[in-house]
Amino acid sequence: PDEDDEQEDEDGPLGEKLIFNENDFIEGYYRTERDKGTQYELFFKKAALMEYRHVTLFRPFGPLMKVKSEMIDITRSIINIIVPLAERTEAFAQFMQNFRDVCIHQDKRIHLTVWVFWKEGLSKVKYILESVTSESNFHNYTLVSLNEEFNRGRGLNVGARAWDKGEVLMFFCDVDIYFSAEFLNSCRLNAEPGKKVFYPVVFSLYNPAIVYANQDVPPPVEQQLVHKKDSGFWRDFGFGMTCQYRSDFLTIGGFDMEVKGWGGEDVHLYRKYLHGDLIVIRTPVPGLFHLWHEKRCADELTPEQYRMCIQSKAMNEASHSHLGMLVFREEIETHLHKQAYRTNSEAVG
Repeated sequence: PDEDDEQEDEDGPLGEKLIFNENDFIEGYYRTERDKGTQYELFFKKAALMEYRHVTLFRPFGPLMKVKSEMIDITRSIINIIVPLAERTEAFAQFMQNFRDVCIHQDKRIHLTVWVFWKEGLSKVKYILESVTSESNFHNYTLVSLNEEFNRGRGLNVGARAWDKGEVLMFFCDVDIYFSAEFLNSCRLNAEPGKKVFYPVVFSLYNPAIVYANQDVPPPVEQQLVHKKDSGFWRDFGFGMTCQYRSDFLTIGGFDMEVKGWGGEDVHLYRKYLHGDLIVIRTPVPGLFHLWHEKRCADELTPEQYRMCIQSKAMNEASHSHLGMLVFREEIETHLHKQAYRTNSEAVG
């Protein structure tokens, strides 16, 4: 908005009038209806407060129209982060460090649900979880073991249904995901029961051994979290990380339990929402990263699943230019050898 078009006054927590302007803008999205126009979802926030102003604008193929302007209070909005886990204790230990820093020390409105498909490793997972939560006096977590073959959709389905405290906002999260406190608020702002589900696009990091090959060791994970074309890419084909309310998830039927192995169940759920009545918010977010880890594509996958897995594996290694340098490494080394030989010959001559 222009300076002369500030947002309407709202009563703050102490009864004072709040005026929102362009300096309070934090994020926004837009979507275009082909036969109607463009709808804008804008969020404003005063720096010292946890109250948000949500403004919806609609620009038809004509003059701009204001649809609504409302205050959103997310101070009591709990997020149940559900993590399915199998044989990834090292990754889980790293995940819990991020969880401690962001969820326990900063956000403080989180419940963690971990479903372990690995009976032999349950004691290790329990030790990691308790070592982090005990030092912070954090007790809002659930740890359950499923003694069966790993199935991500199964773990998330069970995790959603296991919640017995009524409605709750859920964040389906993998163990190799790094998220910020800002992302958690975006999760709260962009999911609404009976109306909207949030499918953020994750920034996926490349193999640090390739990206930082010119260094003795890769930098710490926190220093790798940058949005550059040589450090990673926007995973626009991934639909696993999502924020949605439990009631919407149960109403639509949850994940398809017939899907086995890698991939497929996420896309199936996403498509069900697309064909339903809810609005699907799909946009890149800066505070959500997929950390690199080596992938294994199992022989028992269907041809379609195996193709998807190999495609994901290739795209996760490095950028196009980095992969090109690896493919043509022998040719490059031959050229450098010839150049060095020519230079030495000229020096001798």
